[in-house]
Amino acid sequence: MGMSHTIKHKSKLLARVKRIKGQLDAVERALEAELGCTDVLMLVASVRGAVGGLTTELIEDHIRHHVVDPDREEDPEKAKGAADLIDVVRTYLK
Repeated sequence: MGMSHTIKHKSKLLARVKRIKGQLDAVERALEAELGCTDVLMLVASVRGAVGGLTTELIEDHIRHHVVDPDREEDPEKAKGAADLIDVVRTYLK
C-alpha cells in the first residue's frame, strides 16, 4: 500500500522529521554534557510530543485517503464517524 497521497505533504513531513532529528541531537548533546535529569527529560518530552504530532498527521491522512474523508463523504453518519475518529486520534496523541 503506497503513500502517494503524502507526496503533496512531503516537504512539510520532511521538515517535521528534520526538526525531530534536531531535537534528538539536542538530547544526545545534553547527555554528553551530563546535563541534569530534569533538562534531559524535558528535551525527551519535546521529542515525544513532536513524534506524536507526526504520527497524528500520518494517521489522519490515512483515514482521509484510505478510509473515509469526512469532507467528501455523502453519508452524514459515515462522515461524522470519520471526523470523530480523527478527533479521537488528535486528542489521544496530544
